Amino acid sequence: MSISAKLVMELRGKTDAGMMDCKKALIATNGDLEAAANYLREKGISKAAKKASRIAAEGLIFNAISEDSKIAVLVELNSETDFVAKNDEFKSFGNLLTKIVIENDLKTVEELKAIEIDGFSIEIKLKELIAKIGENMNIRRFAKVTSDNFVSTYLHMGGKIGVAIQLEGDVTDDNKTKAKDIAMHIAAMSPDFLDKSEVTQEILDKERSILKAQLIEQGKPENIIDKILIGKMNKFFEENCLLQQKFVKDDKITIENYTGNMKIVSMIRFKLGEGLEKRNEDFAAEVAEQMKG
Repeated sequence: MSISAKLVMELRGKTDAGMMDCKKALIATNGDLEAAANYLREKGISKAAKKASRIAAEGLIFNAISEDSKIAVLVELNSETDFVAKNDEFKSFGNLLTKIVIENDLKTVEELKAIEIDGFSIEIKLKELIAKIGENMNIRRFAKVTSDNFVSTYLHMGGKIGVAIQLEGDVTDDNKTKAKDIAMHIAAMSPDFLDKSEVTQEILDKERSILKAQLIEQGKPENIIDKILIGKMNKFFEENCLLQQKFVKDDKITIENYTGNMKIVSMIRFKLGEGLEKRNEDFAAEVAEQMKG
């Protein structure tokens, strides 16, 4: 049957698919616009599946705060290359995910993917984006913190590191500024614990054992090793526990000093791609492989 250019353009505007793909879809569905759109979605899913085995360890961390400043979220959306992470559609999708996490009680990525927008699940929309852009993408994880008082969040290096913190205290402009500074500090200094009280006895014993062995190896007298260890353990707390760390903007005070009348209840720090296998970039081999295809 004959397919008009106007109908092809209408389908293209509806799906963002290529002109030839739109025409083929309309021919396959006898000019039914809705059926052709679904045809392209199914085709997009098929294309996306072929890319699913590719390593996706680049991307961005996205953040958002609810209007009442009581909920903060972080979402890690991965792509194969940093180039795609700069794509406006990629960014728009990441921001959509943060909005969904804020508005819904979700525990897992699978639950997030199952949420429907305009009649289609997030998983379907992700696969459509994969097919359109041509790279594998993955919603890796999200985190959500809530507070009866307020929360704060911060992105470092344009989304390579994300931090969200839960706070108790007066919701003042001064405290909000402090909260943002503390989130920035967490991004920079990467504390493992909120406070030294969180460090388990097992970790303390292991650290003391290592430090003691080092002191013995250095030939320190047995009668002063315990005294040296006290200072060494204090240094361990200072390096690894947020409240005991020296404030990155003023090393004359600790974060505990800087918080003032606020209390930091919890913190979450995402680093993009941490723990993921990185893509081995060999463009010459990739081009050669494509040429053989």
